[in-house]
Order: sequence, then structure tokens, then C-alpha cells
Amino acid sequence: MSHQSPDQKEDLTTLTACLKMLDGKGYTVQFQVAEGNKIKSLATENMYAPEDVRISNFYRFEGESNPDDNSILYAIETNSSEHGTLIDAYGSNNDVAITDFIKSVEDIHKKVDKKESL
Repeated sequence: MSHQSPDQKEDLTTLTACLKMLDGKGYTVQFQVAEGNKIKSLATENMYAPEDVRISNFYRFEGESNPDDNSILYAIETNSSEHGTLIDAYGSNNDVAITDFIKSVEDIHKKVDKKESL
């Protein structure tokens, strides 16, 4: 049986592991795209325009056996302090409404240090 020491980083190579890590950091709300180039909090029903959110990080995942299984996970913070996630496919199967929303967000960050998870 293997035990991780507290200083070892969590394996973030799967969507599930990354969602679990983000949930532990307070990104507990799920968002979905809504009409009018907005996203909706599934917890509060609040609607957010691109200027109301900050993408603090994003993670890409590639399907092991099928390129159609590619996805991207966005860690989102809102101007009303809701923190959560939005998931989209990327490549040929992306959701155009999500892609358009993300392209409209001006405050997007990507942590490039692989050891830094958020």
C-alpha cells in the first residue's frame, strides 16, 4: 500500500482528479452556458456575463483511446465570490456557446508550473 506524503502533489492527469482537487480548494459550484453569452450557476441560478468572471486556471485532458474524448476544465471565480467549474469538449466536438463565452472572458490565467495546481 502506497501513502502520499503531504508535500507530494496530487496526480492531476484525469478530469475526475482535477475536479476533486478544485472542489477541495472551494471550486464547488457547477456552471453551464446560458443564452445571451452568459454562464449560469447551478447552485444559485445567478447569471454571469464574461466581464463578471475570472478564469483562474484551465486544464486540458486528452482521451486515451479516442480523440473525440478531449475535454477542457475551467476554474472560474465570479464577481459575487462564487467559485466553480465549467467543462467543455475541445477540438471538433466543442460546444460553440461555451467557446464563444470563454473567448469573451478577458481575465484568463493559466498556471504554467506543472507543480502548481491552482
